[in-house]
Amino acid sequence: MHSSAHIETLCRRLEALRLSRNISQVDLAHEAGVSRSTMTRIADGKPISLDSFVRVMLALDLEDNLFALLPDPSIQPVTQVRLGKPSRQRAGRKQEDSAAPWTWGDDTP
Repeated sequence: MHSSAHIETLCRRLEALRLSRNISQVDLAHEAGVSRSTMTRIADGKPISLDSFVRVMLALDLEDNLFALLPDPSIQPVTQVRLGKPSRQRAGRKQEDSAAPWTWGDDTP
């Protein structure tokens, strides 16, 4: 996937979030400190500057999501586990209930 496809997807998601919160382009542009044409570019899935992208995310109160794009490299995976990040879980085979306990089979008369 090329960067243009990622940019388009991110812009379209910003537009969907704006619409889901029932905020007009003009109001969000004012809140974010960007132009109305920037909001139109977002709605059309066109590239915008990183500064504008960050401003719109902050105006939508998406700061936590913004930092999720690039995890903090100073936190080691072991530290993340200690801080409470859930450990990986693996799927396993289900144990079948058996009425008789397992034996080697050599104790049969």
